[in-house]
Amino acid sequence: MKFTFLGTGTSQGVPVIGCSCHVCSSTDPKDLRLRSAAMLSSEDDKNLLIDCGPDFREQMLALGAEHLEAIVLTHEHNDHVIGLDDVRPLIFKSRRDMPIYAHSRVHAELKVRFPYAFAQERYPGAPSFELFPIEQNALEIGPFTLLPLPVLHYTLPIFGFRIKNLAYITDASSIPEATLSKLEGLDYLIINCIRKSQAHPAHFVLEDLLPVIERIAPARALLTHISHQFGVHEEENALLPSHIQLAYDGQEIHF
Repeated sequence: MKFTFLGTGTSQGVPVIGCSCHVCSSTDPKDLRLRSAAMLSSEDDKNLLIDCGPDFREQMLALGAEHLEAIVLTHEHNDHVIGLDDVRPLIFKSRRDMPIYAHSRVHAELKVRFPYAFAQERYPGAPSFELFPIEQNALEIGPFTLLPLPVLHYTLPIFGFRIKNLAYITDASSIPEATLSKLEGLDYLIINCIRKSQAHPAHFVLEDLLPVIERIAPARALLTHISHQFGVHEEENALLPSHIQLAYDGQEIHF
């Protein structure tokens, strides 16, 4: 199975509009960070998207992906869902509603933000979605099995996911004890880290995240949802422990 980072940036992306800082001015492609999203791909060419933010179209074109089996959403914030309208070409191509797996709270938000997709009489060209709830049980979606990982994004309960020996957690500020027990024996922990220091109410920062990583003890940790406040990719990776590195857009993991 393959995991691809479609985007590793925060809600503003990197570079940030109007910013000329060291990171936003970098010419290293690894410092160009689209909004956070990921793709799971199976050996039989099935694709499962995790989150669908405003850069979805650009991400899919860069990846060369032409189909999706389904979409799984971690939560309802715009940088994770607002690209759903751009799923239309794949819906039209497959001639079926796109399955979307999310918390029931997220489903309610989608109906508010995309009312035309759920109207009884949709106008020609509107997207169409089929909604499935995420609870505590493992999700079986085609060849993919995902174990939901409840975490907190400030006070908002959201989901990360464990797939085999890989866990993907984005937008977390704390991990409950019950979820920590589901993170044993990981080869890969992918987790959000918005900057190195200066506490953030809704996201991990590096100085608070390092003890969490040490407790989970994955073979390797990759940081995502990174802001321009963290620093440039090559300089910061050189300072991090060898088993902890910044992820970058387009990076692939085979597991």
